[in-house]
Amino acid sequence: MNNPFDTADGRFTVLVNGEGQHSLWPSFLDAPAGWTVALPESDRDACMAYIESHWDDMRPRSLATADSGS
Repeated sequence: MNNPFDTADGRFTVLVNGEGQHSLWPSFLDAPAGWTVALPESDRDACMAYIESHWDDMRPRSLATADSGS
C-alpha cells in the first residue's frame, strides 16, 4: 500500500491547529479533531509552498509566545 502523504500527484489540503502548526493532508481524509483547513484542496506543490510561506517557526505557538516573553 502506498503512503497517501507521499503521493506526488495526489490532491491535498493544508491543515493548521490551534498552536499554529501546519500539516499537509490528503484531501480524501477528514481533518482530525483540533485541525482546520487553511488551504483548500490543491496539488502537493501548492500546498508545500503555502506551508513554507506561512509556517516559519516550527515551535508550537504557546512555546514561541513563552520564549518571546522572557
